[in-house]
Amino acid sequence: MPDTASVPAQRPMAVTLQVVSIVLFTFIGYLNIGIPLAVLPGYVHSDLGFGAVAAGLVISVQYLATLLSRPYAGRIIDNKGSKKAVLYGLFGCGLSGVFMLLSAWLQNLPMLSLISLFIGRLVLGGAESLVGSGSIGWGIGRVGASNTAKVISWNGIASYGALAVGAPLGVLLVREFGLWSMGVSIILLASIGLILAWPKKPAPIVHGERMPFLHVLGRVLPHGTGLALGGIGFGTIATFITLYYASHSWPNAVLCLSLFGACFIGARLLFGSFIHRIGGFRVAIACLLVETLGLLLLWLAPSPTLALAGAALTGFGFSLVFPALGVEAVNLVPASSRGAAVGAYSLFIDLSLGITGPVAGAIASGFGFASIFLFAALAALVGMVLSVYLYRQARQLHEGRT
Repeated sequence: MPDTASVPAQRPMAVTLQVVSIVLFTFIGYLNIGIPLAVLPGYVHSDLGFGAVAAGLVISVQYLATLLSRPYAGRIIDNKGSKKAVLYGLFGCGLSGVFMLLSAWLQNLPMLSLISLFIGRLVLGGAESLVGSGSIGWGIGRVGASNTAKVISWNGIASYGALAVGAPLGVLLVREFGLWSMGVSIILLASIGLILAWPKKPAPIVHGERMPFLHVLGRVLPHGTGLALGGIGFGTIATFITLYYASHSWPNAVLCLSLFGACFIGARLLFGSFIHRIGGFRVAIACLLVETLGLLLLWLAPSPTLALAGAALTGFGFSLVFPALGVEAVNLVPASSRGAAVGAYSLFIDLSLGITGPVAGAIASGFGFASIFLFAALAALVGMVLSVYLYRQARQLHEGRT
């Protein structure tokens, strides 16, 4: 990814349009993730007959696969180019749809169906790291490093917008046609993405010394930890909101996912510029506080209406955590290693979402589904405290240099 100096100045609207044309592939990739999101926990728990931990793990295993594939994705982005990473990722999305189809056909053999589902989720996890990080790298490469916050923000809008659309779409598909329709939809979407991405101009590869991935990881570790703590709230809602609603006999659990995504997108559109104006750390602190309040409301919610309000607050709060801390993290490495930095930073959200499923499932088994939102709220609160510490450290460093 080139530095700002190597990218000609462009009008703000031209930059935005160019960014949107690239993060479209993130939207397609995450639509493939969102379609089965609200269906699989119930399918594993109710149709296949496995427990709450298995229901959580079938979601979390995808994020664990994404985490493990981040270093490889970063190397592809820095050495082969962001466009190739996106193409590889879209192909992986299509392959995951094949395993989804196989799982549907094996429903009468629960263990084989679950194994096929897990394999497909692993493939999808690797594809997610390539499409998500690749699109960020491609976008920064096309519009310059000075627009990093804009690229990361729009990439997040694409990803969570896709989840908000995909979750109810998956429920509708399964209700009208059956589980097999999700697999077919994923294959078709991936094919469309490949057709659209193939002719697009790639970003130039920046030549220079590549920092070892572990060195990059060390630099972004504090920022990534704050992101991981904030991500537990999203992971808890994405994995267990349907079972939480079912435990209260409340209808329309999928609305929580949609409202979370809508508020997430709205906050990014309305307040994304605040990262550039007041700094990433300040934005992260405010957002993690709002997220904490939303998760506490979900924990205490006596009705589905207040649960929806809690999901909305959580989505609004979590919206800018990734780009706010991400801008501070990515600026710590040279341009030639930004692909690795994006991958290293992003793996913390994968770690968060990967751990959340089984851990929250175990908490729910022992204390009930409401308790997992208290757990997530405490994690977000710790993330806010960490962000305050990082902000003070950065300010002291800046004052020391001046």
